[in-house]
Amino acid sequence: MSKKVLIFSTAYLPLVGGAEIAVKEITQRLTDWRFDLIAAKIKPDLARFEKIGNVNIYRVGLGINFDKFLLPFLGLLKANQLERKNHYDLTWSIMASFGGFLGLFFKYFHSQKPWLLTLQEGDPIRAIFKKVGIFRPLFKQIFRRADYIQVISRYLADWAKEMGSRCPIEIVPNGVDPEYFSQEYPAAELNKLKSKFNKKGEDKYLITVSRLVLKNAVDDVIKSLKYLSKNVKFLILGSGPDLAKLQKLAEELEVKNRVIFLGQIDHKEILKYLKISDIFIRPSLSEGLGNSFLEAMVAGLPVIGTSVGGIPDFLEDRKTGLFCRVRNPQNIAGKVKELLSDNELRRVIIDNGWALVEKKYSWFKISQQMDQIFKKLSEDA
Repeated sequence: MSKKVLIFSTAYLPLVGGAEIAVKEITQRLTDWRFDLIAAKIKPDLARFEKIGNVNIYRVGLGINFDKFLLPFLGLLKANQLERKNHYDLTWSIMASFGGFLGLFFKYFHSQKPWLLTLQEGDPIRAIFKKVGIFRPLFKQIFRRADYIQVISRYLADWAKEMGSRCPIEIVPNGVDPEYFSQEYPAAELNKLKSKFNKKGEDKYLITVSRLVLKNAVDDVIKSLKYLSKNVKFLILGSGPDLAKLQKLAEELEVKNRVIFLGQIDHKEILKYLKISDIFIRPSLSEGLGNSFLEAMVAGLPVIGTSVGGIPDFLEDRKTGLFCRVRNPQNIAGKVKELLSDNELRRVIIDNGWALVEKKYSWFKISQQMDQIFKKLSEDA
């Protein structure tokens, strides 16, 4: 008989982020487990119940953005209802956010039920505390009442300890599907995409897959174009509140014709854009880990990033990528020039990056690690 896990998450597919992708990739590989998930409805067109992959999804709220604030309360009612029916072996909160508060409240009523907390946070810790505000003492209880904490980087493991966690903490990173991201497309298909952007033989494309918010420092890459030759262009995949500001910046710097805003691209389509590009870059101000880096590495691109958050877990300077300085467009440009001019360095970084991802960051390996955590918690209960 399958063991059962009740998941608490602020949102879930089709709303896509690194955490949502991680849950999907892990659960679809663990078919011996049954997964139910409670999330905020957030959008009116999302179903109150549906099954996606190996997860039964229950959404609560009115279908508005405010639903996430109601999740700890409406979600608790739904969680208690489901618990009476299904008697779960453990609960699993995705991030110390609204799903974390829901997990904490459920723990108050079901103290003997094992509770796993996953940390995927990429925002600066200071920004997280600002959002939490006067609820900071209650927020700390999420870390202190969890029975086990899984984090995606050493950076987040240190944060859990600083927040007063008393339980075991294990690093299990997010991953990628090496087989999918290393596949090749027919030359005609890639040439068609290049033609769409009028990419000529001498053109070089930087690419980022980033939510358009301050922490991802997309503006610094746009500024770096001033120090690079005009054949270097910048593909931006992603959406976010800073879109208009970034478009205005590109216009003011007179690089508008070298910056291509593509908006939100289906995750399955991202690989095509990586394949027509030359360098992946995201000079983050903070980062929980950075799945997009890993996907670019296994797709065969050299990467440039900053030494912040979880990035140093996989990026070793001049071996698996290049570090650039935080908030330094001129330094970013220098790293781009180095990769474009040094073919040997580029090849070393590409080869090492691919090998690292295949060895350590495949979803198959990560799912096995999560399976062991689930088994340990359910058996110890």
